[in-house]
Amino acid sequence: MASTAPTPAGIELYTMNCGTIAVSDLDIFAVSGDYAGMEDTLTDSCYLIRHPEGDLLWDLGLPAALLESGPQNNPPFTVSLETSLIDQLAQLDLSPADIEYVSISHMHFDHTGQPEAAEGATWLVHEAEHDAMFAEETAEQYQGFTAFETTKFTGDYDVFGDGSVMILELPGHTPGHTALEVKLAETGTVLLTGDLYHRNQSREERQVPRFNTDVDQTLASMDTFEAIAEEEQALVVIQHSPSDVADLPEFPTPLR
Repeated sequence: MASTAPTPAGIELYTMNCGTIAVSDLDIFAVSGDYAGMEDTLTDSCYLIRHPEGDLLWDLGLPAALLESGPQNNPPFTVSLETSLIDQLAQLDLSPADIEYVSISHMHFDHTGQPEAAEGATWLVHEAEHDAMFAEETAEQYQGFTAFETTKFTGDYDVFGDGSVMILELPGHTPGHTALEVKLAETGTVLLTGDLYHRNQSREERQVPRFNTDVDQTLASMDTFEAIAEEEQALVVIQHSPSDVADLPEFPTPLR
C-alpha cells in the first residue's frame, strides 16, 4: 500500500521518449468489443527517478535496433523510435553504469527493449513476472536481462527504504505486473500506471485488454490503484497516453 512517510528532498522524475506505437485496430484493447475498428497512436514512455540514494530506470521501451531499421509493422502495431535511452541519459551526463536500479512494469516487448541502458544495475522484478519471463517458451527473448544482478520480490517493494519510491503489485495485465508510485516534494504523489491502463478512455471505462492474463485480477488491481490515487490525490500518468505524457516537463527538465 502507499506509504505516508515524509518525502525526502532532492527526488526528481524525468520523462524519457521510448518510442511510438501506431495501432490500426484497437479491438484487442477491450474484451467488451467496444474498440473494434478504432485507430490510435500511443506513446511509449520510460522514466528516470533520481533519488539521493541512487537512480532508478523504470521501463525500457522499444528496442534500439529500430533506430537502424526504421518503423516496423506487425499488425495491428507499427512501432518506431527516435532516440535511445542511452543517448537520453548522456544528456544528463549519465551512462548505463551510473544507474543503480532498473525495474520494468511488465514483460511486454515495448517495456523491455533496451536492457543495455542499465548495464550493471540491480534489476528489481516481481517474482511472478520473472517466472513468466523465464518460462521455457519465452526465456530466449529475455537473455538481455540475465546479466543483471536480480532482486525478486512479492507484494509492494520500497526501492530506497524510505517510502518515496514504491513499486506497486498490480497483477492481471501480466502475472506480476507493477506500477510505480513516486513522492515528489513539489508535485506530490505521482503514479505511473505501467499498462494497467493504455488510454485515458480505458481508465474511464475500466476496459480490460483481450491479451491480459486475468480479467478479474486486472479489475481488482484497478480498484487498488484508484484507491491509492484518491487517498494520495495523485497525479496519474498513463504511460501510453500522449496527452498525459505531454503534460509532464519535456526531457531533460525534471518533475520535482
